[in-house]
Amino acid sequence: MYQAPIDDIRLAMTSAGVDAICRDWPSEIDSALCSAVLDEAAKLAQEVLAPLNASGDREGVRRDGDKVFTASGWREAYRQFAEGGWVNIMADEEFGGQGLPMVLATGVQELFESANMSFSLCPLLTRAAIDAITHHGTSAQRETYLEAMIEGRWSGTMNLTEPQAGSDLAAVRTTASPAADGSYRIKGQKIFITYGEHDMTDNIVHLVLARTPDAPPGVKGISLFIVPKFIPDEQGAPGERNDLCCVAVEHKLGIHASPTCVMSYGDQGGAWGQLIGEEGKGLVYMFTMMNVARHAVGVQGYAQAEAAYQHARRYALDRVQGRGMLAPDDSARQIAYHPDVLRELLSMRAGVSAMRGLAMQCAAAFDRARVRVGAESEEAQTLGALLTPMVKAWSTEDGVSLCSAGVQIHGGMGFIEETGAAQYLRDARITPIYEGTTAIQANDLLGRKFIRDAGQGMSRWLLRVDADLARWSALNNAALNDFIAALRESLATSRALNEQVLVAQDVGRVYAGSVPFLMMHSLVAGAWAIAGMAATALQEGDALDLSSTHREAAVALLGVYASQFLPRADAYAAAVRGAQSVSGFPLHAV
Repeated sequence: MYQAPIDDIRLAMTSAGVDAICRDWPSEIDSALCSAVLDEAAKLAQEVLAPLNASGDREGVRRDGDKVFTASGWREAYRQFAEGGWVNIMADEEFGGQGLPMVLATGVQELFESANMSFSLCPLLTRAAIDAITHHGTSAQRETYLEAMIEGRWSGTMNLTEPQAGSDLAAVRTTASPAADGSYRIKGQKIFITYGEHDMTDNIVHLVLARTPDAPPGVKGISLFIVPKFIPDEQGAPGERNDLCCVAVEHKLGIHASPTCVMSYGDQGGAWGQLIGEEGKGLVYMFTMMNVARHAVGVQGYAQAEAAYQHARRYALDRVQGRGMLAPDDSARQIAYHPDVLRELLSMRAGVSAMRGLAMQCAAAFDRARVRVGAESEEAQTLGALLTPMVKAWSTEDGVSLCSAGVQIHGGMGFIEETGAAQYLRDARITPIYEGTTAIQANDLLGRKFIRDAGQGMSRWLLRVDADLARWSALNNAALNDFIAALRESLATSRALNEQVLVAQDVGRVYAGSVPFLMMHSLVAGAWAIAGMAATALQEGDALDLSSTHREAAVALLGVYASQFLPRADAYAAAVRGAQSVSGFPLHAV
C-alpha cells in the first residue's frame, strides 16, 4: 500500500526555499502550516485515493448514451476531496481558494498523483481552467464560475486538439459564431478531452479553442471560449443543458478510470459559449493553462515512479529467490540482495529524488516571481519558465523508464496484472505525450528559452548553480564534494555545447538535436537539485526532524545519481553534436 514520503517532500521543499517564500507570502503561512497541509493530504491519499487505484483501473468508466459513469467509489471520493478544499489550494482566497504557494501545492499534488493518477486528472484540469479564467476572464465570468470550480461543485477541461490537428493547433477548425446577445455558438469536434463527461460534479466547464468567422488563418485566428455543460442561470446555478455531448470514450493503454472523451459541439445548431478576453488571443490565454498543466504533468511522471518504486521495494524485500551476492548469510534470500536488483531500486529512488527536487525548484521560482518585485521577480519568472520544459519532459521520460524498472524488478510477475506493477507503467506512459510531447518541450526550451535570448537566461541559471556549488563545498562533506566535482565537469560540457548551438548555422540540424539538448540540461538540473537536498539534509536535518538514516540516504543517493544518471549528460551532448547525421538522412530510406 502507498506510503506518503512526507520527509522526502519536506526536504525538497526546504531545499527549494519554502521558508523564505512563506515569510514573503501575502497571507500568513509558515512551516508548521505547510507540514499540517502535507499531513492531511497524505491521509486522504493513503486512506481514500490509493485504495481506489487498482479497482478503478480494473473497472474503468462506462458510457451510456451521452452520459459517462466513473468507477465505483469515485463520486464519493471526489466529494470528500472537494469538501476538504483540495481542488486548487493555490486559488485566490477571494473566490474561496486558500492562496497557498506553488511549492507546497507541488508536494500535495505528488501525494495525490502517486496514490491515484486517474482520479487526480480531474482536479488537475480543473485547476488549469481556474487559472485561465482567473487571469483572463471578465469579472462576471470569475463570479459565475470560479467559486463553484474551486469548491469542486463544477469541474473544468481543456479542449484543444481535433482529429485532423493533433498538436498543430493552427489547424483547428471548430467555429464560434457571434449571437445577438453577445454570446457565441460553437460548432466542431474535439478529441482527447480528459474528464470531458463524467458524473462526479454538477457541471463541467469546457474551455474551447475555436475560430470566429473573420479570423485569420493560423494560430492568430484562434480564440478561447467558456462552454459549460449546463448554462448557468441568473442565480449562477446549472440551468439549460448546452448543445454539446460526449460521442465516444477512448480505450487507452492506461489511466482506465479517467474518461478521455471525444466531444461534439453544436449538433443541434450551436453550443452556447462566452469569449474569454479578446478574439485571436486564445492560444496566448490557453498557455496560462498549459504552463500550469505541463509542470503538473512532470509531477505526475515522478509521482508514478515513486509509487512504482515503493511497490518494487516491497516485492524485492519479500520475494525469496536464491542467495544474492550481497546477502550477509544463507538465510537472507530476498531478491533485494541481488546486485542488479539493488542497483535498480537505488536508481529509482535517486531518480525520483532528483526529479522531485527539480520540480520544487521550478515551483519555488514561480512563487518568488509572485512575491518579489522588479528585477528579482523577472529573474525568478525566467528561471521558472526555463525549468518548466525540463520538469515536464525529463520527469515523464525517465519516470516511464523508472516505472519499467519496477516491472523488471518483479521479473515475470511484473508482467502479470494481478501484481499491480504494470499499472504504474501503463498509467505513466501518457505523461511524455499529453500537454505537449517531449519534442514540443525540447523545441520550447531550445527555441523560446535558449536561442531567443541568446542563451542569457540559461547562463544566469548556470551561474547560480556555480554559486550554490561553492556554498555547498564549504560544508566539507566528502561525498558531497565528490559529487560537486563530477557536476562541475558536466557543467563545463553544458556550457561548451551551448556555445556551439548558438553559433550553429543550420537550424534544421540544431532542432534535430533538441531532445538530447533538453535531456542533457535536465540531468544537470537534476544533479543541482539532488545536491541541494543533500546539503539541506546536512545543514537542517535537525530542524526538519530527519532521522540519521534519512540524512545518510540523502547524501548516499548522490553516488547513485553520479554513477547512474550524470554520465548520460555527456552522451546526450554527443547526440546533439551528431544530430546533423539525423537531419541529413535521406527520407526515402526511413
